[in-house]
Amino acid sequence: PVRLYRIDHPDGPRWARRDADDLVLLEGVPWEGATETDRRVAFEDAPLLAPASPTKVIGIGRNYRAHAAELGAPVPQEPLVFLKPPSSIIGPKAPIRHPSWVGRVDHEAELGIVIGVETWQLASPAEASRCIFGFCCVNDVTARELQKRDVQFTRAKGFDTFCPIGPCIVTDLDTRDLAVRARVNGELRQDGRTSQMIFPPDHLVWFLSRVMTLQPGDIISTGTPAGVGPLEPGDTVEVEVEGIGVLDNPVREDS
Repeated sequence: PVRLYRIDHPDGPRWARRDADDLVLLEGVPWEGATETDRRVAFEDAPLLAPASPTKVIGIGRNYRAHAAELGAPVPQEPLVFLKPPSSIIGPKAPIRHPSWVGRVDHEAELGIVIGVETWQLASPAEASRCIFGFCCVNDVTARELQKRDVQFTRAKGFDTFCPIGPCIVTDLDTRDLAVRARVNGELRQDGRTSQMIFPPDHLVWFLSRVMTLQPGDIISTGTPAGVGPLEPGDTVEVEVEGIGVLDNPVREDS
C-alpha cells in the first residue's frame, strides 16, 4: 500500500508519498496521475493537512447493527445517506470546535472511502473497486441532541470542524476486516471491525453512484461501530483504522 499525505508547504499545499522517515513531494494530484519530484521533507517536520478537498462528504448512518441498537434505531434496509459540507473538514491535530449551546457532541470513528474517478450509474458492486482510489480515517462528529431534534442529520453533522479526516490516504488496502477504534484521552471508546458493516464499501459506492455523480476526491464515510460517546472541551480524540493510522484532534469550546 502507498501512503499519501497532503502537507502545508511554503509553496502552498502539496501532496507527498511516505518513504520511511521522509515525504517525497509530488507534482499534481494523486488521482490525476501526480509525478514524484526529487524533493523531500522530513515527515516529523511536515504539518499535515486534510488529505483531500472533496466536492462532498457522503455519510452512511447506522451501518453497524450494534451502533443502531445503541441509538435505539432500526437497522436500515438500504444505506441511510446524509451529506456533510466541505466546510466541516479539518485535518490532523486541528481543533474540533464544540459549540457551547448544542448539548452533547459525540465522536464517531469511521473508515473513509476516497473516490478516484468520476463515477455514475455503476451496473453492480463488482464495478466499484476500479472507482476507489484509497481509504482514510474519518471522525463523523455529531451534535447528538440536535440530530434527535431535527430528525434529518444536516445540522447535527454539518458544523465547521465536524469532519476531521486523515492522517493520510492509503491505496490498495484490503478493507474486509480492519479494526476501527476511537480513543478519548487515551481511553478506548469504540472497537469494531469493518467486517461488521451491513453494507461494505463496494456496495456503498455502487448504491451512491445510482443517486449522484461521485467526483474524484469525494469521500464516503462508511458508518461507525458501537461505543459512540461525548466529547468535552479539553479532550483529545483519536480515530484509528488498522492499516491507515491514527487521526488525532483536540476539542475546544466554541462560544
